[in-house]
Amino acid sequence: MHSAATFKCFRSATRSYYRGSAGALLAYDISCRESYNALTNWLRDARTLASSSLVIFLMGDKKDLDAEREVKFLKTSRFAQENDMLFLETSPMTGENIEETFLKCARSILAKIESGDLDPERMGSGIQYGDAALRRSQRQQAKTEKKVCDC
Repeated sequence: MHSAATFKCFRSATRSYYRGSAGALLAYDISCRESYNALTNWLRDARTLASSSLVIFLMGDKKDLDAEREVKFLKTSRFAQENDMLFLETSPMTGENIEETFLKCARSILAKIESGDLDPERMGSGIQYGDAALRRSQRQQAKTEKKVCDC
């Protein structure tokens, strides 16, 4: 059993992790209603402290404990949909949906980059890739090549 103090402790410790994030995984234990009830606060923190383009993935953890379930799948699925979150139930014990969760989250972030909703070049976007100096050099080279004309 988890205490309210446990969730409060984790909540205050993780607030700083939302800043500058492109994605967030919010997890609750399907066999612990109290962890589900804390989601509203976690979601508010994520939306308040991160960029408006944040991809939020809701994970119903411990799917292998279905017999001890306290939180219904349909209720959580509806909650995720109403709050524009991706949702899967997972089981670290069996590995079910663990990889899929991360892949779907990454694909959603990539889709936001491709649509222009998320700019990886903007400071605080939560995206880092490769060497910044190398990217600048490649962009400069591409601009130079466009200026050269074989006419």
